[in-house]
Amino acid sequence: MSSSETTTDQSGSNKQQQRRRHHFILVHGVCHGAWCWYRVATALSSAGHRVTALDMAACGARAGRADEVPSFERYSAPLLDAVADQDGEEKAVVVAHSFGGQSLALAMERHPEKIAVAVFVTATMPAAGKPMSFAFKQLSQGKDADFFMDCTIRTIGDPQNPDKTFLFGPEYLARRVYQLSPPEDLTLAMSMVRPSRRFLNDATMNGDVLMVGRYGAVRRVYVVAEDDEWKPAEIQRLMVSWNPGTEVRALLGADHMPMFSKGRELSELLVEIANR
Repeated sequence: MSSSETTTDQSGSNKQQQRRRHHFILVHGVCHGAWCWYRVATALSSAGHRVTALDMAACGARAGRADEVPSFERYSAPLLDAVADQDGEEKAVVVAHSFGGQSLALAMERHPEKIAVAVFVTATMPAAGKPMSFAFKQLSQGKDADFFMDCTIRTIGDPQNPDKTFLFGPEYLARRVYQLSPPEDLTLAMSMVRPSRRFLNDATMNGDVLMVGRYGAVRRVYVVAEDDEWKPAEIQRLMVSWNPGTEVRALLGADHMPMFSKGRELSELLVEIANR
């Protein structure tokens, strides 16, 4: 089945659909936390939906440092636990942003029966049958140190098997991540971002852990941020091409942070996706 793509006007959804209630689990990206979903979480909860916005390990308001998180599995545990702990036959709409797409992929593999739809918002979307690190390595090609401007990249861990942490710099945030977002949200981000671990040599990231019959069996939608300066739209669509059957929706005028630059439109789109 080929991927289908739609750019829509989110203004029209019928009253019966609007009354449907869903459980949305929101997953942040690199250096961020649950705080980055405050606009979307407010819109969804105000419409009567249940919303769980998560902090991954050593992110957001969680204690600990990035270099203290021993594995990608431990990093992703808040999401894995939230999906697994749903009651009975409940299924969640899991929405992941940026690096959070890899945690979402792991949750899809572990608990496909617990996820109604997986939504990747300008997120890293791995390919079934390949290591999750494959996507990261493909996306990193051609990006030298100058691309990351004032970001801070540090080497940590065993010198024989080192890893890296990453932290956005203020200039990079302003020019390549939040360039279309409200200035107050950029100010918030500058005060809230924390270093994140890359997990470059992690066993889960480098193993063939994503199977077509589990990860590949969950309905998935990719939301393309058309004006993303960090992860350009053509790169986002490249990841879609690795995953046949992915539905594609596009948000015009969205930078790498659609929850800020197009918060209302993204919120309405998520409800529309959940209702289908």
